[in-house]
Amino acid sequence: MGLRPKKLAEKYGLSGSTLRNYEAKGLIPPADRSANGYRMYTERHEAYLACIQAMAAAFGMEVTSEVMHCLGRNELDDALWIVRDREVMLHREKARLDQLVRELKSFSEVSQAYDFNQHFSIHEVSRRTGAPKSAIRYWEKSGLFTTERDPDNEYRLYNEAHLFKIRMIQVLQSSVYSEETVNLKKSIALLDVENIEHAMKLAESIQAHLHKTIKLQMRALYFLYRLIQTLGFTETTEAHL
Repeated sequence: MGLRPKKLAEKYGLSGSTLRNYEAKGLIPPADRSANGYRMYTERHEAYLACIQAMAAAFGMEVTSEVMHCLGRNELDDALWIVRDREVMLHREKARLDQLVRELKSFSEVSQAYDFNQHFSIHEVSRRTGAPKSAIRYWEKSGLFTTERDPDNEYRLYNEAHLFKIRMIQVLQSSVYSEETVNLKKSIALLDVENIEHAMKLAESIQAHLHKTIKLQMRALYFLYRLIQTLGFTETTEAHL
């Protein structure tokens, strides 16, 4: 027995317009039609919506849309590689954060701080962090850090504090936009890198966010697998083994 649009939307906390928008954008299959012409949704649509909600929280709506479109085109392998790419990105971000934490602990143990007297050009900062120069300029424009200018040529002058903040920002680069990530970036902007204790606490907060993210990703993979089963992809895959 199918569900009318209003019932399905209520079940997943959506508006009727959002449900229609998902259908129009190809995120879910077209609704079936009852004998009297009403739009009806099935268990397959429910599997789609459960997957979309779980994946959007873990990977963001852009990635979720890519995956849903791949499944709609019967491109299961492409869909899985898109998801795996995001998992790899999260692992890399954790590795970056772990390196920052090791540096902070090392400075704390020897009562040493970063050398803020040495200055770098934006080219050097880009080379050291791997961040594009356009991204560095954008982050500064967004207020995540401020730089001084060389009085001789007006070029931006960066120091170790800027490098540290940029590396922290990079850890959050692929994070899904949320109030939590906004607040973490605000904390990075306000951070006094000379205060090692505060820097460690912020690193721990970012680490907790990454731990939360990997749990969301595991939950999303569960619902993605359920959808794949509902669509019959697993039977096709097993037949080729």
